[in-house]
Amino acid sequence: MTEKEKMLAGEVYSAVDPQLLSELELTRERIYDYNTLRPSETAKMKQLLKELLGHVGDDDIIINQPFRCDYGCQISVGKRFFANFNFTVLDEARITIGDDCFIGPNVSIYTACHSTDPAERNSRREWARPVSIGNNVWIGGSVTILPGVTIGDNVTIGAGSVVVNDIPSDSIAVGNPCRVIKKL
Repeated sequence: MTEKEKMLAGEVYSAVDPQLLSELELTRERIYDYNTLRPSETAKMKQLLKELLGHVGDDDIIINQPFRCDYGCQISVGKRFFANFNFTVLDEARITIGDDCFIGPNVSIYTACHSTDPAERNSRREWARPVSIGNNVWIGGSVTILPGVTIGDNVTIGAGSVVVNDIPSDSIAVGNPCRVIKKL
């Protein structure tokens, strides 16, 4: 298997593989183009997002600049998607976001995992776990979503939360670590 195939399969891979580094550089170039567009250039923004992301549900997509991601092609967003300023996505694994999702400012979604052992971490070997976010989800500002998390439908995640475990549908969750405080 190539290092990219290992990455996408959730296996340990080399993060300094030349093919992966080349793809990261290409994505950074495209993100640069996106982030330097004038705010009035909405048609160009939408076109770039459709080219960059793996799937876009419809034309009703807004991601306020600046936006950052690693590959882009592992990100899927549904219909009527909105993300505010400083949306950061480390998409070494698949990230699926449903319809009618709203992302507050300074939200980060991570799929990349690193060893807590310094020697292993310094080898630049890592792995990735997918993240799934359902329909009708509101993610408050400055939320961090960690690798492997699934958030159900009709969920609100309170501002500043760190989501380390799955959050069931029809709930409000807050805190660090994020936990359900109310069922709808």
